[in-house]
Amino acid sequence: MAEVLFTRGQSVGQKLERLIEASTMSFDAAFYRFNNERLARALDEARQRGVRIRLVVDRGKYEESKSTQQLLSKGRFPFRVARGPRGAGSKMHHKFAILDGTVVVTGSYNWTLESEEQNYENALVLREPELVKAYGPEFEALWMEAKEI
Repeated sequence: MAEVLFTRGQSVGQKLERLIEASTMSFDAAFYRFNNERLARALDEARQRGVRIRLVVDRGKYEESKSTQQLLSKGRFPFRVARGPRGAGSKMHHKFAILDGTVVVTGSYNWTLESEEQNYENALVLREPELVKAYGPEFEALWMEAKEI
């Protein structure tokens, strides 16, 4: 019911692409950082298949990253920006994605080229219904609190 991935031994991005390709209904994610064009293209393809995409990204990282701004400013999919619980200076540091309400991907892996190509990172793919279910309310709370750009 769980799968552990490490960038040391495999491309986590390729696994994420396959999970996105298999999604049919929804993809909700909270990312501290997001600038991986390859994963963005996979999300584009999912959106074209009718998958609902919603992203929440950290406001500070969004503001300092031109690549993230360019990636998200194309109107590709709905996104919002959020800070941590203390406002300015605090982080929305989550790194999780919920696919079709049945799979969660979480871990240290940021959806960036650096995570894929330069860092030792990990991702955990969860399929246990009770664990997956726990992530939904957190995402919905973030989505409601986050601001559109």
